[in-house]
Amino acid sequence: MENNSFPVVLSILLPVRGPVTQIPQGGRAARLATRIRAPMGPISNEIEIDLPREQVFAALADLARRPSFTDHFLTGFHLLRIDPVGVGAGARFRAKGPLRSPWMDTTIVSLDEPFQIVEEGQGGRGNRIPNHTVWELTEASGGLTAVRVSHWTEPGPIDRGLELLSAGSVWQARGWREALRRLRDQLESERPPAERVAVAGGNRLATGIP
Repeated sequence: MENNSFPVVLSILLPVRGPVTQIPQGGRAARLATRIRAPMGPISNEIEIDLPREQVFAALADLARRPSFTDHFLTGFHLLRIDPVGVGAGARFRAKGPLRSPWMDTTIVSLDEPFQIVEEGQGGRGNRIPNHTVWELTEASGGLTAVRVSHWTEPGPIDRGLELLSAGSVWQARGWREALRRLRDQLESERPPAERVAVAGGNRLATGIP
């Protein structure tokens, strides 16, 4: 059976010169085209933590401690301002993958304590790919706190094609799943996180002086 997937991928990833060939509306080729144009995600993972919701929320809203449970797949983490907590706090890092590790940033844009944290950022070459991360905290049975993280991006056709080829969404899903496990173990053990990350090139003390 003839495989028409490769020409479809090329027609989406490469600039078109001359007449445009219409992609068939049915079959594997159409499904592949739709998949490439779609955004990545949302990737969602959930875990229950045996701590009050307010305590878990405080840990998530502090970007300085974020590497203590995400540095297995988000590397080179540094803050974008001295105060790592609250709306406007931001960080930059690399999203580790087997074939590519693009730089990304994230900024807290909304806090609804102790229910939800919304982050937005950009990533990829030229910071051209919007990304979103949402943390949702709800009460679970037995006094537990259910934590759900959702992450998705909005790449263009070329970046989406690269993401598919590098299996970026698969690695991101694994990374967030492991991050939640590490967060739970860290908070429930009450052990302090590793050294808090600071602003790159900035004063480690909260003096207000860069």
